[in-house]
Parts: sequence; structure tokens; C-alpha cells
Amino acid sequence: MITNNKVNSTARLIEVFSAIQGEGMNVGTRQIFIRFAFCDLRCCFCDSAHTWNAPPTCRVESFPGLRDFEVHTNPVQLPVLLEWIARQNLPSIHDSISLTGGEPLLHAQFLAEFLPAVRSLTNLPIYLETGGHRPEQLEIILPYLDSVGMDLKLPSVSGETYWAEHSRFLQLCSNTKLEVFVKIIVSQSTVPEELERSALLVAEVSEDIPVFLQPVTPLTPAQEFSSVVMVAPTPEQVLEWQVLMKRFVKHVRVIPQTHKMLNQM
Repeated sequence: MITNNKVNSTARLIEVFSAIQGEGMNVGTRQIFIRFAFCDLRCCFCDSAHTWNAPPTCRVESFPGLRDFEVHTNPVQLPVLLEWIARQNLPSIHDSISLTGGEPLLHAQFLAEFLPAVRSLTNLPIYLETGGHRPEQLEIILPYLDSVGMDLKLPSVSGETYWAEHSRFLQLCSNTKLEVFVKIIVSQSTVPEELERSALLVAEVSEDIPVFLQPVTPLTPAQEFSSVVMVAPTPEQVLEWQVLMKRFVKHVRVIPQTHKMLNQM
């Protein structure tokens, strides 16, 4: 058993597993995913509403990629999570560790203890997937991160509004010189003026920060929790929006959720 003096440090998790990253800058790479429970946002397009609260149990793969999940109780102690990661980290398989959710930054204090330990254990880069609306919590763990994928929430699509928080969050990432990119979910309800505002927000920090437009994946009946219907944008809309944003930032790419095509959930 891997030991740690701070055995009282715990986190509430959803799952730990190995898969191919399907979104953003790291698309196509193999990662160890640590999915944290809890989210303080309620985005209309969310396909992970089961992460909004903490279940009494979480699950972890016995062998990376086989989906042979074991069930364990929440919360999970830090040494136990390190043990699970060590089991996943077979030689030459993974490119990085993904902190996802939910909103991982709701566990910032835990992460400040866990991340130095997991980096020492695995020597893998640490990637944070986040709603990009908690700059204060980001500051706590910035020294331990290698890359950040920041969601920029369009009010017309997500139902959430965090312009000021997104701006500060992105500036903090840029100041530390780590790799950062912005992901924006778009649907047929996207307001182009919000995309222009998003592009200007990014450009004010750096026009070199990559932006990924991600057409929304319609929810299945089992995933639906809202009366708001999510409809993917047309190809014509996506092409128009890409041109619009490239007036302000250099790198605007369109990538759907490829992990859903590969059944790498």
C-alpha cells in the first residue's frame, strides 16, 4: 500500500478509468481519468448530470481500458486514490492524467496535496478540465498543472454567465505559461454576438490561445433533465462562426465529441 501522512485527506469521486480523450487539444491521446463528484453549474447541455452530487459509491477500473469496474465507498482517501492510479499506470500506455468532473476545482484543497504525490508516482503530465469559473481555486493548484482546458460558457447555450470569471481564469493560466486552450459548446441556439465577445475575451489575454468550437451532442432520453432541447448547429453555422472568431484569435478548430463516436465514455 502506498502511504501518505495526510490520510484524512479525502475526495468524493464518480470514477477512475483509462480511455482516449475525445475533446479539445488532447483529442486522441490516452489518459487516466479521475472524475470528481459535484458541480456548481447547471449547463443545459450537460451529459454528466450524474456528477452534480456525490453518490455513496464510486467505481474504478481493475485493468486500464477493460471497463471491469469495482465499486468502492465515498469519500476516497488520498492514499487509496494513489493506489488506484498506480494500478492504472502500466508502462508506456498513458500520455497524461485528466482531472475531470463535475468540477474538479471544488476539490482544490485535496488536489493541492494529491497532485504532487501523483506526479511523483507516475511522472505523467496533469491536465485539468474545468468550467473555468473558479479562479480563486485555480490559484491553489496552478503550480501542479501542465495544461488546462477551460470551458467558456455561452449564456445562449449553457444558461450560465461567467464572463468576468472566465477572463480572470484565462489570465491566470496565461501568466503561468502552462498550456491552455478554450472550449466552447455551440448549438443551433448560439448567439453570434456571444462568440464575438468570447473571441475578444481570449484575444485580450493572447490571440495565440487555441479555441475549440464543439458542436453539442444531443442528449439521449435517459440524459435529459431540462425542457431546453439541444440541437446541433448546421455545418453552415459552424463555418460562419469559425470565420467570425478567426477575426480576433489565430487558432479556431471545430472538433465534435470524438470519444462518443469511439464509445470511449
